[in-house]
Amino acid sequence: MTFSILGWCPVTNQFGVAVTTSSIAVGARCPHARAGVGAVSTQNITDPRLAPAILDIMARGASPDEAIDAIVDGCPHADYRQLAVIGADGQSAVHSGAKTLGTHATAARARCVAAGNLLSVEHVMDAIADGFMANKDTYLADHLIAGLEAGLQAGGEEGPVHSAALLVVEQHDFPLIDLRVDWSDGDPVQELAKPGRSIPQPRPLTAYPAICSLNCNTNRAYRKAVEKKKAHGGHARFLSLRGNAVLFV
Repeated sequence: MTFSILGWCPVTNQFGVAVTTSSIAVGARCPHARAGVGAVSTQNITDPRLAPAILDIMARGASPDEAIDAIVDGCPHADYRQLAVIGADGQSAVHSGAKTLGTHATAARARCVAAGNLLSVEHVMDAIADGFMANKDTYLADHLIAGLEAGLQAGGEEGPVHSAALLVVEQHDFPLIDLRVDWSDGDPVQELAKPGRSIPQPRPLTAYPAICSLNCNTNRAYRKAVEKKKAHGGHARFLSLRGNAVLFV
């Protein structure tokens, strides 16, 4: 029914999840990530409440193993849940309950962990993890997409997938990347991959004080902020003027 790949980038400290499934809108339920903490995929007979709870425990200093143990111990239907978690320094943990559907498996590598259920063959998870590690692109999103593609090439699920999602966080409360294909009769992973690979990977957002008061002319504030940005050797692609800050990447 579902397979996912979670990863960590040691250069940017990004965490991310890429996931695909045969049902609708997998991105609304399964992938979760929190900047500076980690990422979780909650799947099989999905309980979306488990992922934020795991991230809360990890934010207090617990390892992925400790966080999963704490949640599973208090979960009345843990046998139906499949969980994958990645945290600081690429530490990972998984849980596949006794009633996880069909052929299910997990695989972990130095910076990633994969989990899936209702698979066509068990080695799909190794293919996903190896696809992530073998990718030579710069950005975490590329590695995550490569993992999903490798999983499909290795056999994927028992049946066709119809939705996919890509979630990446870096240092802010909002996601760096949050893409979803909620339903496709074609290839949702490739539909996800095209925009996922074309998104310019931004530098960390930097807030530059506006040069004038809030009731000033926006164009004048923008021009002066651009000049200041260029003077410091940066690019000047405008994102937005918010209150007293001009935001760039």
